[in-house]
Order: sequence, then C-alpha cells, then structure tokens
Amino acid sequence: MLSVAPALDVPRPDYAHDWALVDVETSGLVPRRDRILSVAVLTFGPDGTQTGEFSTLVNPGCDPGPVHVHGLTPERLAGAPAFDQVAERVGALLRDRVLVAHNAQFDYDFLAHEFARARLHLPVTQRLCTLALNRRVEPPTDDLSLASLAAHYGVPQTRAHDALDDTRVLAGIFRASLTEAARLDLPLPLVPCPPRQDPQFAPNPPKPPCAFRNPGRLEPGGPLVQGMKIAITGETTTARAELVGRSVGAGLNMMASVSRHTSVLVTNEAASASAKARRAAAEGVPVLDEDTFLRLLEDVRPGTPHVKQSPAPPAAAPAELPAPEPLPVPATAAVTTPPSAPATAAVAAPRRRRVLVLGGTHEAASAARVRIVERGWAAALNLSASVTDVVLLSGGETDRRMARITALELPVHAPDWLGAPP
Repeated sequence: MLSVAPALDVPRPDYAHDWALVDVETSGLVPRRDRILSVAVLTFGPDGTQTGEFSTLVNPGCDPGPVHVHGLTPERLAGAPAFDQVAERVGALLRDRVLVAHNAQFDYDFLAHEFARARLHLPVTQRLCTLALNRRVEPPTDDLSLASLAAHYGVPQTRAHDALDDTRVLAGIFRASLTEAARLDLPLPLVPCPPRQDPQFAPNPPKPPCAFRNPGRLEPGGPLVQGMKIAITGETTTARAELVGRSVGAGLNMMASVSRHTSVLVTNEAASASAKARRAAAEGVPVLDEDTFLRLLEDVRPGTPHVKQSPAPPAAAPAELPAPEPLPVPATAAVTTPPSAPATAAVAAPRRRRVLVLGGTHEAASAARVRIVERGWAAALNLSASVTDVVLLSGGETDRRMARITALELPVHAPDWLGAPP
C-alpha cells in the first residue's frame, strides 16, 4: 500500500491531514463550458494509510474533445454514468479532507462546476497543489510536469492521462515531495476554498503598485525581470487571480491593457482576436503562452527599485561592492572562502550555483543579487532544494532559516565572496 506520509522524527502539525488525491480528465480547458470525462479519488489518513479508492468514466453528454490526448471516445463513454449520478460518492470521499492534485486549481474548478450542475455543493475547504509544493521544493528537473517529477522521484507511470493511474503516480510524487519539504522545513502551500461564487459578481481587487522600474520588453530567449509590464488575455489553465498574484509576488507589474510600454502579453490563443492581442500585434509586443510564462516566472531576475540609488562606485574599481563592517557569524555556520582553483571540477555533474542572500538592507540585498546574476549564477528568493550557497549580510545570522541551513550543511559566505573571481 502506498504511503504519502513523510518519515519525520518530529512531524510538523500542518502536515497531519486527511488527504484526497484527485485527477480528472476533461473535454477541454474551460470549466464553465467543458465537462469531466473521468475522475479518480484516492484517500489517505494523516499516517499515510490509504483509506479509500474510487474511479469512473463519466458520460459528459457532449463531444469528448481531444480524443488523441485522453483516448476517451464517445463509444467508451456511452455506457458510463453522468456526473450527477456519482457526485454524492465523490463528495463523500472529498468531505473533511484536503484535496490534492497536480495543478489543483484546474481539478478544483472542474469539480466545482460539475457539482453546481448537479445542484450540489463541493465539500472542499482546503486544497494543496503538488505543482505549487514542488515550486517551493525546487527539485533539479527541467520542468515540473507530472512526468518529469515522476521520473525524478522514481515513481512508475504506465498510462499517462488515465485518471486512476495519474492519481496513483500523484500519490508517489506527493509522498516524496512531502519528505523533501519536511527536510527543508517548508510550510505547505495550503489554499482555503471558500464557497464558489459566479465570477461575474466577484469584486475586482485593487491593483497593487509595482516597486520596480520597467526594464523594457522581454528579449527573445531572455528572462523576466522585476518591473516588467505584463498583460494576460484569453482563458488560462491557472486561475487568473492565482496567476496575477504569483506574478505580483515575483515583482512584475500586471496591466489591464496593452500599450507600447508592455513587456509581454501572455495568451494561450496564438490567433486571438481580443483587443489586447490586436494592440500587441500593432505595437510589436512579445507574446508568450502560459506554460512558457510560468517557467520564466520561476526565475525572475532582480529589477531596479523605484528608490533613489546610491552613487555608482568610481570607474577605477567597478567590480568591488562597498566594504561592509565585519559580520557576526553563528558558531554553527562555517563561513567559507572560494578556492583559488576550480576544485569542484571533480564533481561528476556540476550544478549551476543558486545563491540565497540573507539579511542586509533592501538596497544591499538587491546589489548582492545583481552581483550573483553578473557572475552567471541564479539568485534564490527562498530556501529550497536547489540552493547551493548562502551569502550572509548584516543581520542575516538571526534569520530563522539559519538553523535549517546549518542542518543542511550549505556553504555560508561573507559578502566579499561575491567579489572574488568566478
């Protein structure tokens, strides 16, 4: 029997839940219009013991959509029950449990609409997305698709786009992700699920101000940079509110319209005839699909804050950072110095450095991240599995993550490490 509970000496209280792992196959990507074709639910207790399993095909009463993707033909679905015939059984498995899915917003939205069509309430008050969980863990994979994570965590996948098999694969990924999150002492990305409302009556949240200057348009093949002006048009797989919230949290400037100052337009419809798409075409604004945008959103580069900057150092010494006062370093964290020769060459598969900066003023931390990027490394914003080094600025020794950094034996460096030759 597959366990989803991480092996913890002292389990975190927020890890102890009853879980309902879910996967749905659908006739399309729009919950208001498209229908569920199959659904699978596996339930687990807080100790990782499987407590239930249910899966069924569903007759949607409409065209099943991309058969080449899910393999569910009208003939296969003809004798299946309608969703309202299985809704109560599905609801019983979801009730009083945390819904878990890969891209959980998608599965949650489709279930909510199907329950509404059946004149029932979806009994889910919290959900957890394994995609969001692995964005915190940051495993060294090319992407965070179900197939890539299954390969990374050693979970066998036999029938992709089969709801029951995908749910069993999800269980293995969830268990491994929880174990890694516990090792890093990460809180779980639990999302509350209030009763659904018709989106046309949902109030528009106020637009938060962006703290960074607009660096211009996205360069072909280049990274997103804090301050870039981003517009979205058309339907997205990720809920629009979640997509905007994550973008704002990364330091991007979300816009309601497109202008010549827009850095990029995000759309899944290459031939969209929306006003935003027409204006983007007229102004030559770059266009990205949602998946590419989400991938770039994982590594947004530091921008220039809307604050008065300190004068630049003299041209004679452009590579030096202002010399800080000596920093106190906790006895448990050894500060390293860079080797004079590339001693890491003996490592079989060298990883690109991903450096986390702790402490310092906003300006000092931003300057350190800029130096990290200039050296060809990546600046991390959170402690995750991909972090290779830590730079300690003034006050960083009191950061609550220092205990975990020490336990993980990550190299901790003084600020002048960033000024040494790569």
